[in-house]
Amino acid sequence: MTGTVVASKVKEVIKAQEMNCAGDFTDALDAHVEELVKRACARAKTNDRKTVRSGDL
Repeated sequence: MTGTVVASKVKEVIKAQEMNCAGDFTDALDAHVEELVKRACARAKTNDRKTVRSGDL
């Protein structure tokens, strides 16, 4: 699962905070989000659910 986060939207948020975005930031964020989603799915499966909920984060 690559390209989970939308780089332009992330950069908008960063720019609104009057900060700059390093070239590797969105790739690292994407990897982090992917890992969070995988962990949330695993937690849902552990609880015998097929629906991932906010509490799984």
